[in-house]
Amino acid sequence: MTAPARDGFGHDTTADEVLAGIDLSGKLALVTGGSSGLGAETARALAARGARIVITARNLDKGEAVAREIRAATGADVVEVDELELGSTASIRAFADRFLGKHDALHILVNNAGVMACPFERTADGFELQFGANHLGHFLLTNLLAPALLAGAPARVVSVSSRGHRMSPVVFDDILFERRPYHKWLAYGQSKTANVLFAVELERRLGARGVHAYALHPGGIVTELQRHLSQEDIDELIRNAPGGDLRLKSIPAGAATSVYAATAPELEGRGGLYLEDCAVAERNEEEGMTSGVRSYALDPDAAQRLWSASEELLGQRFPL
Repeated sequence: MTAPARDGFGHDTTADEVLAGIDLSGKLALVTGGSSGLGAETARALAARGARIVITARNLDKGEAVAREIRAATGADVVEVDELELGSTASIRAFADRFLGKHDALHILVNNAGVMACPFERTADGFELQFGANHLGHFLLTNLLAPALLAGAPARVVSVSSRGHRMSPVVFDDILFERRPYHKWLAYGQSKTANVLFAVELERRLGARGVHAYALHPGGIVTELQRHLSQEDIDELIRNAPGGDLRLKSIPAGAATSVYAATAPELEGRGGLYLEDCAVAERNEEEGMTSGVRSYALDPDAAQRLWSASEELLGQRFPL
């Protein structure tokens, strides 16, 4: 049988189209924030190609509802659900202990969960919420699960970033908005830049051992992530979109770049990349919410500095 062509992917490509012809039998995938939206679709699409799935959820009832839908769609009992609150290091550590107690190897980790442009709030550990949940929570989780990722190599770590990274670099002098006025979009942009820098540094540390890391912009999708946005916020996003045209994606198209990063054979042996529309993005230094990735998000020195700053904030070193 001729393998499906793997070109022509773009804005409207769906997760199922990306995965056509790919066999994930014997693979274990973990998707954070799998109880709705992109996380649920990412988990479903991976399960449909034979992967076993663990989804995390803050609300276990919602997570179990998604698991039932996936089981019904695949005809197999391939989904586990576990509780995880990324704004609590205690919850993250407890989850990691449970996961490692049940699973020796992990092949795909999709750091999908997040919060967007919310009012100022602190995590259970006192971190500004967007940086704390979007970056520090996934940083801690990934490091705690590193033994399973190394055991599962070749393995991939996929972090859902955003075109919003273009709003702000990581402001190392005041990451947690302790001295500067809080700005929800700058906080969001900083956390999404951190997602990209984390992929760069994780690749440097683990790439040679078969664990490759990616960050991505999923596209504009209407999900629960936008629950904090006002109509004024939405209007501003439209104004700042390329050409004033905010092209939205369906949820299946929004999950496509996540599963592309997690599985694409053409990415084998490569990492530390930022993807959009199922392709490696070009660097683009233009101001505003244009396509491409800002150079500051790929800066290896900033990536190493972020790793050290994250260790300091968490009070634990991770010498991978």
